[in-house]
Amino acid sequence: MAAGPPLLDPSNPDHRDLLSGWLRVQAAFVFRPQDACSALRAGATPAALWRLASNRPAPGLAIIEPGDRSWRALETCGALVLPWTSEAYPARLRRLDDAPPVLLVQGDPDVLRRRCVALVGARAATEAGNRLAQEIARALAGAGICVVSGMARGIDARAHAGALACSGPTIAVQARGPEGVYPPEHTALAAQIRRSGAILTEFPPFTAPRPAHFPLRNRIISGLSEAVVVVEARVRSGSLITARHALDQGVDVMAVPGPVGAAANRGTNELIRDGAAVVLESADVLGALGLDPGAVAWEPAARTGVPDHPLARRVLAVLEDRPASREELAAALACAPETLALVLFELEVAGGIASERDGRFHVCRSA
Repeated sequence: MAAGPPLLDPSNPDHRDLLSGWLRVQAAFVFRPQDACSALRAGATPAALWRLASNRPAPGLAIIEPGDRSWRALETCGALVLPWTSEAYPARLRRLDDAPPVLLVQGDPDVLRRRCVALVGARAATEAGNRLAQEIARALAGAGICVVSGMARGIDARAHAGALACSGPTIAVQARGPEGVYPPEHTALAAQIRRSGAILTEFPPFTAPRPAHFPLRNRIISGLSEAVVVVEARVRSGSLITARHALDQGVDVMAVPGPVGAAANRGTNELIRDGAAVVLESADVLGALGLDPGAVAWEPAARTGVPDHPLARRVLAVLEDRPASREELAAALACAPETLALVLFELEVAGGIASERDGRFHVCRSA
């Protein structure tokens, strides 16, 4: 691998020249990473790659120069630049023929060295699917496994929340530039992930989350992982794209079955029919990884950053008296289910509450 710092910091003047070269590589090859990988394996430098790209970025992208708007955005959001040649680049990802030539990392880059398992599923997930995803993620994090997902609504968000609930490591891979969060309502979740893990993207600043970007994002999710667990997926689903990437990459695929004919489970049932391992509970995933489910222990995250607004305080007041289900809370607080769902999610991510197997919530007592 090429000499140089493991990660390049936009705010460090000593990194400026090398960083400029790699950002040119990112702009030129983000949509054709296989060309960059082929050249990098042959020993190409950033300057040689830039010449290979005919000294121009991909359509719709611009060259990032020191001090310009995009460079300042990297500094502001704290993103470090991780080139393919760096010793810190994840080995599992580097082996791919279409590995990203450049990753932008926010948070703790050391989590990229951990054992990783991807946990993905439907955005419009059922409550049972959400609960199981959170339970599996919590068990994985309690066993020291880093949970990887895409920070989307539904299963992805619950996967991250499950890991965060016991202060476990988690990685979110975005399909947009690093200066923003998609979906925007997950801004608080993203902040928690940066503190306990990392957010990755291969896209330059101010790249919008377009549909074509998500399949690219999904290959990173599977490529980082030694297994992909799909909790719920419809027939036309991004989660199935992640599973297909996993199969192409030699990564194990596991899936949660569901009722025959149920739209939310059609994709996972088809994965199982085609050979994916069956997951009925978190112990199945741990066992497949060679871990003893009985030896896994986890502690709730400390109650830090608990949302301080009226509805959150009212939820905590009700739960101080006794555990309650989502329906019981909605009735007691006379609030809309969608409003309550957001507050419950924020409280779970912050470590203020946790959900039990029966779907009831309780206050976390750890300080």
